[in-house]
Amino acid sequence: MDETYGTPPTPEPGPSRAKAAQDLAVPSILMLVMAGLTLLYSLVSLASPTNAEQLAPFLDNPDIPQQWKDMMLWMLSPLGRILLTVPGLVLNGVVAFGAWKMKNLQSYGWSMAAAIICCIPCCGPCSCLSLIPGIWSLIVLNRPDVKAAFV
Repeated sequence: MDETYGTPPTPEPGPSRAKAAQDLAVPSILMLVMAGLTLLYSLVSLASPTNAEQLAPFLDNPDIPQQWKDMMLWMLSPLGRILLTVPGLVLNGVVAFGAWKMKNLQSYGWSMAAAIICCIPCCGPCSCLSLIPGIWSLIVLNRPDVKAAFV
């Protein structure tokens, strides 16, 4: 009986693996930088307090409906800020992790997940700027020689 368990064999470090690593280096580093900046921004915005003086011009404006004022107060409450920030933290954490795996040619699935999240402007790091490395890495990741280079 053939044993099919255990770790898969590591591909030989040949020219195709080196070429794949070279082709994915720039988009993966761009994704790492953008995800890192977005994670840092999210953490700072989560930790920075909002005071009533900042909201006074908005809340005192009679042209703004009361439901919008209530929504703004909820969004800036501690619970609202946590609920609005956590999804971005999770998605950008996935992008950073997947970009690291992509850079090291370790996990094709995580690399594809990171590239796809980068292509969603409202979810990816740095909004629309993430489209550039996202599409770039998707194009490179779908090449057969690059797929074969992953562990």
